[in-house]
Amino acid sequence: MMNPDIDPPLRALRTFEAFARHGGVVGAARELNVSASAVSHQLRLLEEFLELPLTSRHGRNLVLTEQGRDYYRSIRSAFAVLRSATGQLREKSVARQITISLIPLFGMEFFLPRLQEFVREQPGLDINVMYANHRSYPSDAADISIRFGTGQWSGYRCEKLLSGAMAPYCSHAFLAAHGRLESPDQLADASLLHDEERSSWMQWFELAQVRRHHRSQGLLLEDGLLTLSATLAGMGCALLRSSLVEHHVRSGELIRLSEILLDDGRDYYLCSRLGTELSAESLNLYAWIKRICSAM
Repeated sequence: MMNPDIDPPLRALRTFEAFARHGGVVGAARELNVSASAVSHQLRLLEEFLELPLTSRHGRNLVLTEQGRDYYRSIRSAFAVLRSATGQLREKSVARQITISLIPLFGMEFFLPRLQEFVREQPGLDINVMYANHRSYPSDAADISIRFGTGQWSGYRCEKLLSGAMAPYCSHAFLAAHGRLESPDQLADASLLHDEERSSWMQWFELAQVRRHHRSQGLLLEDGLLTLSATLAGMGCALLRSSLVEHHVRSGELIRLSEILLDDGRDYYLCSRLGTELSAESLNLYAWIKRICSAM
């Protein structure tokens, strides 16, 4: 049996990550500048170490098994951190540079649409934007980060920016196809979309005093950005973070179906590492983010 205290062979792990990211042996071999057979050999070494089948053969191609996909999802953020740290170290001679990490929904719905305003105020400044995984929040190379959760992350100072409270929404197309939804009881029979987990709707129905049995079926999506996209596409009703999606209501793309808000205790926070002084440029971006959020 594998000793859990022994580190996996790093060369084999690096090869597996490249294979999984590229979706095949050829892409991994090209990136690593090795032969296809060398990639296959390293994959076998990792499988022998883990005592698990990470790949299977379909015709002439190697593809990930379900265990391989799970393993890749677990390690990919670590490799992203390594790449980011290495890239930042190589470019440390660039004097005016800021790196910010954020989750996809905040980036797409709030930060990027407003970023041009800050860029106009700071000509010649290079800004690197990277994703942050809110499930684990590895200690990344970002100067500042926008995080989603309870505001308690070891080694970081955190200031609350926006509420994460949720309300039910759907698109006009969904209502046109399924009829009006004028009460929480009617919502209980609608097609429901689930953001990350399936318990939020159950909590909202309890809050709305819908006493009959509620379904937890429906499309489950990995994060808020996918959930918003599915809602805009008319695929169902979703509990969305109101602070980030109300502009879709103002534009006519979404309809808010109730004023009842579910607060699951998670909000959006502006964070920086303790014990690390921010550059003048990072401090400017930090202050700008606080200003635009306080204006909402």
